[in-house]
Amino acid sequence: MEIKEIVSYFLNVDSNILDVSFKLIEDSEDTLRTDNIDYTVVEDYGFDLVTESFDFFDDDFEDDEIVREEKVELDEDELLSFLNEYYTINPNLLPKGDLY
Repeated sequence: MEIKEIVSYFLNVDSNILDVSFKLIEDSEDTLRTDNIDYTVVEDYGFDLVTESFDFFDDDFEDDEIVREEKVELDEDELLSFLNEYYTINPNLLPKGDLY
């Protein structure tokens, strides 16, 4: 079991839940696995996935002009390392693959 590709991720800062979609090496091309992981588990494993965000355009717009959801940028290499370690230690938590 090894993850070959992270398709998408989103860290909800309000609920502290990491939503991640990925593919395993042994999965077919049309298989996708999706999981929701409490971010405290990531920290318990010794990972800090959040990267520094440099948004230079924030000052150019008034707050009322744009309502944008704040997306937390994660280090995808660290995320891949965490997921591989997490599912190696907890193979029973590996989500089943769904066709998409």
